[in-house]
Amino acid sequence: MASSSSSSSPVLKVARVKLGSQGLEVSEQGLGCMGMSAFYGPPKPEEEMIQLIHHAIDSGITFLDTSDIYGPFLNEIILGKVFMTIFLSLCDICPVVSSYFAFLFVLYN
Repeated sequence: MASSSSSSSPVLKVARVKLGSQGLEVSEQGLGCMGMSAFYGPPKPEEEMIQLIHHAIDSGITFLDTSDIYGPFLNEIILGKVFMTIFLSLCDICPVVSSYFAFLFVLYN
């Protein structure tokens, strides 16, 4: 995954916990996204929030808590930008899917 951290200190990994009996795992710690776009002052700078989400994912956080009521849709657009960069960095031979995500990115920008 793409890493945004510029510091040389190692990133600690967050522990995981199983949900239910199907084998699904999620990080024990999550990232609450409400404050990124609403309720705690003005929206935060998008680039800083993208870096924060990359750091959370690099740390092993797989639970990103958001809602379309915050913004609305601002957090989902930021998350989409993060996921698109991760997806495109991992995918060399998927032009149809990456074109679809690029279309959504342009559509909502």
